[in-house]
Amino acid sequence: MQTHSLLEKLIYSSLLSIVLLVLLSSTITAEDLPPYMAPISGRTAASPAETATKNVLALNAAMFELYDNAHQIFERNILSKHPVILGLFSGAGGRFILYRPGKAALEAPSVPVVYQLLKSIDHSTMALAQVVGPYLDNSADQSWRGPMLAYRSRMQSALDSLDETPMPPQWRDNDRTILHNNIAFMDDCLAKRAVSFAALETFAKKQAPHLKLDVEWAAQTQVAHWMTVLADWKKMLGGDWEKTYAASNTIYATRQNNVLFSVLAQFFEPQAMNDRLILIETISFTTSPDEMMDALTRIIADRSDGALFFGNYYQMDYELMGGDARAAIISESAKLGIKPFLPPVVPFDSKQWPMRITPGPGPGSLSDLP
Repeated sequence: MQTHSLLEKLIYSSLLSIVLLVLLSSTITAEDLPPYMAPISGRTAASPAETATKNVLALNAAMFELYDNAHQIFERNILSKHPVILGLFSGAGGRFILYRPGKAALEAPSVPVVYQLLKSIDHSTMALAQVVGPYLDNSADQSWRGPMLAYRSRMQSALDSLDETPMPPQWRDNDRTILHNNIAFMDDCLAKRAVSFAALETFAKKQAPHLKLDVEWAAQTQVAHWMTVLADWKKMLGGDWEKTYAASNTIYATRQNNVLFSVLAQFFEPQAMNDRLILIETISFTTSPDEMMDALTRIIADRSDGALFFGNYYQMDYELMGGDARAAIISESAKLGIKPFLPPVVPFDSKQWPMRITPGPGPGSLSDLP
């Protein structure tokens, strides 16, 4: 009993010391702090409104952490029930990956390398305009010569070894002409120590018909390959195809007539457009499979929230404030005396193509150009 009483006294004494320290610390001023605390000390001040604002905004920051935790579960649930196909843009003509419930991911074979050969030669030609563009009709600046001499060496190596590349004779002959013309243009510029716009324009017009042929052959190669792959996958999945999701990525320049997405569309019924077949816009040419899967998972998961809170499964596919913002734009435009310029209202479950579909005058493909 005496030991127990002594222990109680020690605990009581410790607690009392802590309370006294707290009380004392609350009365310490900046002048009472030791000198080494001076650089970082100072009385803080926050109004109740500032504190309240931070408390409310913290909810939104915390939401993302909670969403990330749930996101992993949503992705596992989706992949356990649905096959998923990702069509990813790449410099090699794209990547297609098939995810099947309970099985390892299956990546399709690459597009035949001739696609890359055609693309490389065409890009080499158009790159010349970038090399000389800043120096047109400016003979005083010779800084373009070094990069052009280095590029000419690479161009010559490509031409010298062209016969060994795997491509049909007709395609090889066309590419030989392109490379010859590239070298002739560079040699002319180097000899004259100047690059005129007239010479560049003549060169471009001379190369255009040959470039168009390469583009046509590359498209045929890419499309034939991927359509064969997807036809095989659809046959392999059988009835599970009807619950398969597919997504492809695009940047601004490739969103119209997107090759991979357009190929995918040939194997999905029109009702799957923007439902199980989704085009995801990005700011990079290439997107990793994990990034694509994250984006697709978020789209599908958010749809359940749309149905839960607003009674529409596809509401969250759209900017949530978009409809109210549209009404606000119309209202504000009236106040400013300007006419609203807005697209037509479309339903949340629209099945139209996710790119421009309104016809109009003007060329729409290389074959339409002179």
